[in-house]
Amino acid sequence: MFFSMLLTVVGLMLFETISSIDNAIINAEVLHTMGKKARKWFLFWGILFAVFIVRGILPWLIVYVVNPSLGVIGSLTATFSNDPHVIEAIEASAPILLAGGGVFLVFLFFHWLFLEKKTFGLIGEEFLQRQGVWFYAIVSILLAFIVWNAIDTNPMMAFGAVVGSTAFFITHGFKQNAEQAEQQMLSGSSNMSDIAKIMYLEIIDMTFSIDGVLGAFAFTLSVPLILLGNGLGAIVVRQLTIGNIDRIKKYVFLKNGAMYSVLVLGTIMLLDAFGFHIPHWLSPVVTFTVIGYFWWKSVKHVRMEKIN
Repeated sequence: MFFSMLLTVVGLMLFETISSIDNAIINAEVLHTMGKKARKWFLFWGILFAVFIVRGILPWLIVYVVNPSLGVIGSLTATFSNDPHVIEAIEASAPILLAGGGVFLVFLFFHWLFLEKKTFGLIGEEFLQRQGVWFYAIVSILLAFIVWNAIDTNPMMAFGAVVGSTAFFITHGFKQNAEQAEQQMLSGSSNMSDIAKIMYLEIIDMTFSIDGVLGAFAFTLSVPLILLGNGLGAIVVRQLTIGNIDRIKKYVFLKNGAMYSVLVLGTIMLLDAFGFHIPHWLSPVVTFTVIGYFWWKSVKHVRMEKIN
């Protein structure tokens, strides 16, 4: 039991860290345009907000909204309860949550694969990026297929899948706006004050955290474990922000590792929602394996660049 919980927390921490690399880079670049006092304020209070508000309350709120019968406290402690009614309620609501999170993550992967700029890490990625026009067709067909199959199983699960796709497009819009605002700040064409920049970074952190929070449900439905694992990951991201972020940028395939992990976790969530038995250890082990491979590939790339 303890080993399973430890494996889950470490897996959550690793996934949160790697999936938030882009967030750390944005934070570091924007912080360089701010005064010393504002940077210190963001790094201290920002981490409290990131850990306890975003990565703490958000998964708690999601569990509560999906199953309000548990109550506010029950949503937090449900997975540790021995009450058969609580266990039954969690099992009944889990497919709705897993379907929504799974759709969100799979959409996130396909958007990266077809439309986002990347360092090509596997054969076929360059070809698929040239077929970007197919992204919307693929995710639309995929959503229709999932909803069609979910309706007979559980109509609320079908609704969860639709909510997951809606959440993806909403957060994607915020991310696009963030990229434009970042370019304006770095170019000096923005007149934003340090306070406005801090608020901007907090909103961006909240937007990026959606990926990690929803992906966390592929590891566990336990809110305390998600809070611990994602919170530790958020702390690591803040350390990367104030550390040598340029060194992290050299590991060019880490993003690839994060996105293939997203695909696997999203698939696991969807299979779990439809009743397939998924071992608890599978999500963290797959995350370690996929990210480990792309980390090794990145290290190899850095060494080759030094030689050349």
